[in-house]
Amino acid sequence: MIDPAEPRRQQSSGLIRKTGVAVAGGAVTAAGIVMLVAPGPGIITVAVGLGILGTEFKAPRRFLNRIKDRVSELGT
Repeated sequence: MIDPAEPRRQQSSGLIRKTGVAVAGGAVTAAGIVMLVAPGPGIITVAVGLGILGTEFKAPRRFLNRIKDRVSELGT
């Protein structure tokens, strides 16, 4: 038997996941920005944070892809 509450449950779990990714990715990105002026691997941490955010949001994914393209152009 089909549970009528199932679509609502899927929507709420999607929202919870998106919120969790936003909080985690934002925290890692913010820590990376702090590490740009403090000791630590700031650029790498910012990239990891953008990667986390890019799993759910398009804008960070596009930004990270542009950065990857520019870095690969420098290498060749």
